[in-house]
Amino acid sequence: MLKKGTKMYSILTGNCPRCQEESMYENSNPYALSKIFHMHERCSHCGLKYKIEPSFFYGAMYVSYGVGIAFAVAAFVISFLFLGASLPTTFIAIVGTMIAFMPLIIRLSRNIWINFFVKYDPNAVQKHQPIKG
Repeated sequence: MLKKGTKMYSILTGNCPRCQEESMYENSNPYALSKIFHMHERCSHCGLKYKIEPSFFYGAMYVSYGVGIAFAVAAFVISFLFLGASLPTTFIAIVGTMIAFMPLIIRLSRNIWINFFVKYDPNAVQKHQPIKG
């Protein structure tokens, strides 16, 4: 289904967008809320620095708006159109969906944002070992 080397693979798995060999996140579970924003500084395989510049992931907030709208529309379609729920019940379903999926939306938005700027390179290997300290 997901083919390594595609943007969709990197976005949905949270792997490094350049080499796709390891997770960008210290904890790959987005529902570990205390560590939702904790990322490795660099990819240990290709050396890509994830925070390309200070405040790089602020742009992901704009992406999260669109992703959140997509989740809300999906909740509306499922609850109102498919299940025939009333409007107040549909509203509760939308709010519940947004709360339940917020950690996932945050991670997806960050993954989408970094994939706008970094291209997959199957030959990416780290040229030098990072300084341990």
